[in-house]
Amino acid sequence: MPKRTVLAQLVVTLSPALLILALLGATYHGATAPEAKTDTAGLIEAGGAVAADASESEQSSGLIGAPDAEEEEKPQELAPPPGAEEDKKSAAEKPASAPAAEALPAGARAEKAPAPLWFWIVLAVGLAVIAVIYWLWSWERLEVYKMLLTSFFPLAILILMVLGSIVFGLATPSEAAAVGGFGGFLLAAAYRYIAHLRAPTDQRAKQGTAIVATVKDLGTILKESSFLTAKTSAMVCWLFVGSGIFSAAFALLGGQELIEKWVLSLDMTPVQFMILAQFIIFILGWPLEWTEIIIIFMPIFLPLLPHFHIDPLFFGLLVALNLQTAFLSPPVAMAAFYLKGVSPPHVTLNQIFAGMMPFMGIQIIALILLYVFPQIGLWLPQMLYAR
Repeated sequence: MPKRTVLAQLVVTLSPALLILALLGATYHGATAPEAKTDTAGLIEAGGAVAADASESEQSSGLIGAPDAEEEEKPQELAPPPGAEEDKKSAAEKPASAPAAEALPAGARAEKAPAPLWFWIVLAVGLAVIAVIYWLWSWERLEVYKMLLTSFFPLAILILMVLGSIVFGLATPSEAAAVGGFGGFLLAAAYRYIAHLRAPTDQRAKQGTAIVATVKDLGTILKESSFLTAKTSAMVCWLFVGSGIFSAAFALLGGQELIEKWVLSLDMTPVQFMILAQFIIFILGWPLEWTEIIIIFMPIFLPLLPHFHIDPLFFGLLVALNLQTAFLSPPVAMAAFYLKGVSPPHVTLNQIFAGMMPFMGIQIIALILLYVFPQIGLWLPQMLYAR
């Protein structure tokens, strides 16, 4: 075997260990980083003493920054003696950090904090994971890992980057979607280029060089994806137009007030209202898609949440989990049609719907668990966005 092939296989084999060690190194750097101390001496809170002084001067003279009466009554100071100005200039030219630098020992700011106990636990777990991976390593698992490395992991990293940038506040959903689209374009170009490089020699001679064939394929992909994007966007926009007309007519005819009066007349508890709302959304998920439910029917429930003292974030999490059943419930179940498109011809839609029923039961159990234990869904947002 060529040395280049052997080294490439060695790097692929060692990549799990290298990745775990890189994560452990980043964790150690973050755990032992020195704390940045900011000196707030002399700072004044916004609207504090400065505003008070300004208001007093306004009351006295009517202008911000005008001298007070006491300052005007003070006698003028005597002129400084000759040579005092030169002493002040020479003192000002000296660096202000010189006394602080002399007082602090060298390298005091660069000292790292000692590694905490939890880091050593994480280190032990990481090393144990590396040992288990290579203890179970085999040629078959290496081939499976290489297939995942070229198919699953790039898409997973792209998804994590898009969603992570939104969750951590690094980008808006529109910006993250643009980054995801550009990342998908790069992945398509890379996959096409590799496929043309691995093509037989006679086929490569017909298509030209790998770069030219890749550019041609990308032109076709861009054209098809643009038409698909325009079609989907037009559908969603018309859905917004229809929902806007429906909401305006519904509000103009007093439908919202009628529903509020009807719900309030039932004298329900918050638990009963939550069960009723989720049941209605679950039933609507059978004939309708999730977009229609959110755009048309969610504005009916939202004004009732303050009356029942229900957190809108918690209600949104329940609705999002409930709408997952809309992908599985017949007759309009997009997941079933997606599965039918990739399944063998002898598999029928009725068999697919029958196989989806247990998963709908799992979704309902998850919905109940989320309601009984709200911290399942609220813990991470509270940790990320806690003030």
